[in-house]
Amino acid sequence: MSEESDILLRFGKRVRELRKERGFSQEKFAAECGLDRTYFGGIERGERNVALKNIEIIAVALELSLSELMEEV
Repeated sequence: MSEESDILLRFGKRVRELRKERGFSQEKFAAECGLDRTYFGGIERGERNVALKNIEIIAVALELSLSELMEEV
């Protein structure tokens, strides 16, 4: 596993855990973020190298700072 794919997997896992803790379905959360559900699913599976702008959108939707979102990633 490459270093790049490892961080993508860790980020996706972190986002999935936080989304579920807040009671969002993947579809509902993707809509909340203004992102396509299939794109968002790719983020959670570690298949997408997420743009910084979209990381900020996810953090805002989770009501977290960027640093809080990135904890444990």
